[in-house]
Amino acid sequence: MVKLRRHSTLEPVAMVGIDPSSDGLSRARGYGLWTAAGGIDALLMSEAFRDVDIVFDATSADAHMYNWARLQRTGRRVIDLTPAAVGPFVVPTVNLEEHCAATNVNMVTCGGQATVPVVAALSRVTTVHYAEIVASISSRSAGPGTRANIDEFTVTTARALRAVGGAQRAKAIIVLNPADPPVIMRDTVTALIERTDDAAIAGAVVDMVEAVAKYVPGYRLKQDVQMVDVPPGDTRRSLAGDIEGPMCHVTVFLEVEGAADYLPPYAGNLDIMTAAAVRVGELIAADRAEPQRVSL
Repeated sequence: MVKLRRHSTLEPVAMVGIDPSSDGLSRARGYGLWTAAGGIDALLMSEAFRDVDIVFDATSADAHMYNWARLQRTGRRVIDLTPAAVGPFVVPTVNLEEHCAATNVNMVTCGGQATVPVVAALSRVTTVHYAEIVASISSRSAGPGTRANIDEFTVTTARALRAVGGAQRAKAIIVLNPADPPVIMRDTVTALIERTDDAAIAGAVVDMVEAVAKYVPGYRLKQDVQMVDVPPGDTRRSLAGDIEGPMCHVTVFLEVEGAADYLPPYAGNLDIMTAAAVRVGELIAADRAEPQRVSL
């Protein structure tokens, strides 16, 4: 909501939740938005829905299935911030324009938005036989929806690493870190790739990180890209299948610091999701003369 209020072509007009005492709904009312605590059904039955062109769904995977069943027949564009993966995966720096006509687009997961771009960058210069990511987030930034969707997170992120990132095989892991003070989101990408020029590998990753940082300013590399040859007989080769040629083990360490629009900077997992979703909303609105009115 805060990001959208600053936007020139996306105008928030309604915010819907399920908790009447929600601080978010209270703030939305203070900003002059139409609000309701009755979920999607309350929005659909309201006159306010007539003013909505785009719906951002930031609930949970199960809730999105319910919401989409009701929204699908309305013709509204839906940007899904849950790991329900009903619509095609969209990662702005990789395939932003590919699915711009889809009625429902999926933003994968926070870990997916942080790591799929790196795997895609590697795929542009060589073959990625296997990719594995570990997303570590503060437990304070993991609400009920995140905690209920751990399984969906791992499955959806791994699918996106293949479908969008280009990896032949993939695995995703999420860690909820209880440290106090809370830790900033960290992501580690490891990949087994066909050996190629080191400068090309590192350059592709650096260029992609800079591209993501244009809409997620807190997204950055923590170290130089690490590359180690994987000799014949190394057990890591089993992850890539029966590959006999020269191989390299690449490791990329990332950090995502939130913009502190609402939650503190440690909540980079939520910031990268909302920033990516707004970026997709921009594309949807790009060919329209007037601001697009949105509901959350």
